[in-house]
Amino acid sequence: MSSQMTRRSLLLSLPALAIARRALAQAAPSQLRIRAFNHFTLSVPDPKRTIEFYQGLFGMPIQARQGATTALRIGAGPQFLAVSQAAANTPPAINHFCVTVENFNVDRILSVLAEHGVTKADAAGASNAGGGGSNAGPMKVRVRMRGPEAGGAKDGTPEVYVGDPDGIVCQLQDPKYCGGAGALGDVCAAPEPSPSKGLLAVRDLSHFTVFSTDAARSNKFYQDVFGVGIRSYQGPTAPTLAIGPTVQFLMFTGGGAPRGNAAPRPASINHVCLNMNAFNPDQVIKTLESYGIKPRESAQGPVGPLRHYISMRMENRGGDKDGTPELYFTDPDGLLIQIQDTKYCGGAGFLGDKC
Repeated sequence: MSSQMTRRSLLLSLPALAIARRALAQAAPSQLRIRAFNHFTLSVPDPKRTIEFYQGLFGMPIQARQGATTALRIGAGPQFLAVSQAAANTPPAINHFCVTVENFNVDRILSVLAEHGVTKADAAGASNAGGGGSNAGPMKVRVRMRGPEAGGAKDGTPEVYVGDPDGIVCQLQDPKYCGGAGALGDVCAAPEPSPSKGLLAVRDLSHFTVFSTDAARSNKFYQDVFGVGIRSYQGPTAPTLAIGPTVQFLMFTGGGAPRGNAAPRPASINHVCLNMNAFNPDQVIKTLESYGIKPRESAQGPVGPLRHYISMRMENRGGDKDGTPELYFTDPDGLLIQIQDTKYCGGAGFLGDKC
């Protein structure tokens, strides 16, 4: 009799369980699915010098022009490196990075962000200074309608800028976005050839490393909003967030109490990594030196403009037993760029391709 009652109770409970599951699913915030990195913008005091530097080194054609901002194509595109005029009295910086999201729709994006506590910024409190980046602040979203004067559509090309918990700006666009016109920003003319072939052929964006005031908080924000998983670990508490289905990732470092009497380090995009086929550190360094980029003066302290160095990431940071070589250089403004193999995923092995 008790077994019959147990079975009957179970059958009666099944509809209630189904309703509970539906209620939980409805209560969980929606997410935006990331497809890939699209571009990043350098805000610099002398855009002409920066454009000439990157075209000379990488042979990047001009993919689009957004008024005073120039988009240099990376590989076969539509990925690009944008160069813009820095606002007065602001240092050179990697202004923001852009990811593409599936089913790009501004109203849907704003709705999903609102579920995660990201509210729309007052348009009067934001500007286009620094290549379209938003100054709206942490946990704010701004929609910029880029018009024909900046290479956009007649009725405006919508561009979405999100300030994360530190105010780091992440732009969201359609996977076809090339920095051009049209409702999706995917209408670009034939690229304007680079004046020179370039010395190194970069293929795509690999990753961004961000100095955060609270890395755990930043990781949670991007995981919650975008549903991203872990690509690799560069230390027990240093995950890399998987961007799309390939090898791209986003990494946050920093947080915790400052050392000694040091002031807390402000949040910033520390560096961007580009990748290339057949990565050979020695050959890349020879090429950089032929271009006037010299070895770093000291292993410690700040790195000046036009310098290069290699950091060996060991097993304690998820690298190879003998070290995974990671190659960095600085541009004319001292902005830090990393170069790795196209298979690099932030993991172990000589190429960092074991994740």
